[in-house]
Amino acid sequence: MANRNAPNTKDRTLDAFKGRMIGGGARPNLFECELYFPDDAIPEGTTKDALTDRTRFMVKAANLPASNISPINIPFRGRILKVAGDRTFDPWTITVINDTNFKLRNAFERWMNFINRHDDNAGVITPAAYQTEMVVHQLGRGNEVNGTNGQLPDNGAKIPVLKSYKFFGTFPTNVSPIELSYDAADSVEEFTVDLQVQWWDALDPASGTSILGTSETT
Repeated sequence: MANRNAPNTKDRTLDAFKGRMIGGGARPNLFECELYFPDDAIPEGTTKDALTDRTRFMVKAANLPASNISPINIPFRGRILKVAGDRTFDPWTITVINDTNFKLRNAFERWMNFINRHDDNAGVITPAAYQTEMVVHQLGRGNEVNGTNGQLPDNGAKIPVLKSYKFFGTFPTNVSPIELSYDAADSVEEFTVDLQVQWWDALDPASGTSILGTSETT
């Protein structure tokens, strides 16, 4: 009978490692964000769809979210029993390139202002009126998904989506300053936005359904 605890010496080669590196590995610079703004945040001269399309190109940094469950420590006769506590969701922070029409920064400033106005500390009180959904897509390098054939077809197929995360109940709580300086040559303005998140779901790229078994994904 084979010893299951014996080390496997056959799979320690570079070729073995290469064979397990599906698709050459996911790349952190291949991603796309879709931000959806509430109606009151849309600046004059643009539309919701146009603003969302702009975010697909102007969001230069984001993250795939963490998954957190807090532990509960229960003392027992000199030992600690750990049991699962409540799930928490970190804020989602993005970095946005600022172009000369300021459309995205204006939208975030308008969004925060109708949540809480600058001049009178009042604003909308219904969460559904100011909370929206956001999506971040991890993109692939070719026409392969989950390690299938990496040849690009001749039909102009799009870059594949490997995995998507959808954030629910998001709203901004911080829009960072933009530093101005005579010394800032050869650079383009950018700013960060902190978005609070009620919860998120991970989506299958082919079907758009939850891979976590969550009931609501739309």
